[in-house]
Formats: sequence, structure tokens, C-alpha cells
Amino acid sequence: MNTILSMRKKRVNRSFMGSFSLFVMLAIVGAFMALPLVYAINSAFKPLDEIFLFPPTLFVRNPTFTNFVDLMTLLGQSWVPFSRYIFNTFFITGMGVVGHVILASAAAYPLAKHVFPGKAMMFQTVVLSLMFTGAVTSIPNYMIMSWLGFIDTYWAVIVPAFAYPLGLYLMKQFMEQLPDSLLEAAKIDGASEYRIFWQVVMPNVKPAWLTLVILLFQLLWGTDGNGFIYSEQLKTLHYASGQIIQGGIARAGVGAAVALILMSVPITLFVLSQSRIIETMATSGMKD
Repeated sequence: MNTILSMRKKRVNRSFMGSFSLFVMLAIVGAFMALPLVYAINSAFKPLDEIFLFPPTLFVRNPTFTNFVDLMTLLGQSWVPFSRYIFNTFFITGMGVVGHVILASAAAYPLAKHVFPGKAMMFQTVVLSLMFTGAVTSIPNYMIMSWLGFIDTYWAVIVPAFAYPLGLYLMKQFMEQLPDSLLEAAKIDGASEYRIFWQVVMPNVKPAWLTLVILLFQLLWGTDGNGFIYSEQLKTLHYASGQIIQGGIARAGVGAAVALILMSVPITLFVLSQSRIIETMATSGMKD
């Protein structure tokens, strides 16, 4: 009997060479996936002669901060302060993310844990809406925002973000994994539906809404509001960077610096949130 158990244990455990080969393979794949990020970082510090060098080089040879200095000079010449673009971007992104997480979670809770007429049809409608791209819904969105009087305001971009269907689908599917006995115990203790939602459900679905924060932040951070926002004072950072890049090949270095600045914020958020997601998923598993 002990011999059989030891044989099974040997089959399950990988050898040293097997573990080393797996590590090498993952390191190669990780290095390959990191190439675009490494290239973008190095391009931001390349002088113009290295940017247009063919064949292109991955690493910078003569690093310089000229691209960032030129960027600050161009931004100083703008009649709208650059801080205004930053505020617009963070306001639209922050309001859109917070509002959607709350609304999507509040809508997903009854769909996941309550029974009412039309529940299946509502969820099927949500699933069906995942099939439509932004180009298909752009005209209906514009008509609705125009009817509400939100055109050329922040809300023309924020309100459509509240209806992001993937968030509702994600939260509903995750909330279904919560044991009903946990909610019933809270009801027996006298907790109301609102208290159950905020103090029981939301803390236990933290992996879902942290993932949703990352996805929606990336979506709103890269929006320029074209078609909905016309005032220069309400434009986003992505729009301002696009105007800078359109200056021609002479601004290729400035464009590389702008690309690095724009991508640094979502990457930082992802790095900070990734550990929280992994930690929460490892400690929040529950079974009936």
C-alpha cells in the first residue's frame, strides 16, 4: 500500500528538469509579451535619428529627455491648460468607473439571488447586448444623450459607461457563486436587503468588481469624447495627445513620450490591483 502511494506521489510531483523547463518556457513567453512595453519605454527616450532608424532598435543608444522637454513646451503654448485635460480625463474616468460598479452590482444582485417575473428575459437581454459593438450603438447613444441634454457635457461620456453590459454580466455570474445560506443567515440576524448588499455581498465579490474597475478604467481612460464633447475645455487627455501627434514626423519623439505617459497610468493601476485580486480570490472561496 505504501509503495502504491509513493508511486502516485512521484507521478504527481514534477521533476527538477520539468519544473526548470516550465520556468524557462514561461520566461520566454513573458519576455515576448513584454517586448511592446519595453519598446515603448525606450522609444520615449530616443532622439529623432534613432526613432527613424531602420531596421529599428529595441533599446535606446543615446537616451535623452528632449522628447519630454518638447512636450512641456508644446503644452505650455496651448490656450487650454494641460491640467484641464488631466482633470477632465480623471473626472470622466473616476465617475464612470464608480457609477458603473455601483449600478452594475445593484442590478446584478436581484438577478443572481432573487426570483421575479421576467428575470430570465432580462438576463438574456444583457447577454444579447454583449454582441453589439460601440459602432452599432453610437447613433442610439447620441440620440439618447441629445434628448437628455447631455451633449457637450461630461455626462455624455459618463452615462453610457454606466450601461456597460459586460460589468453587469460579470457581477451577476460572480454573485451566483455566493452560498444562499450566507444571505439567509444575515436575514435571520435582522439585516435588511441594503445591508446584506453592502456588508455581505459586495465584500465577497471584491475580485469581480476589482476586475471590472480595471476593464472600465482602461476603456474610459482612452476615450476622447469625439461626437459627444465639442468644447475644448471639456476635452480629454487622449484628445490632446492626438492633436500633438498630428503635428507631423517632427513630433514623432513627442508622440512616443505621450504614449508612455498615457499607458503608465492604466499599467500602474493594473499592477496595484492585480495582487488584490489574486489575494481575494485565494481567500474568499466559500461553499454551502
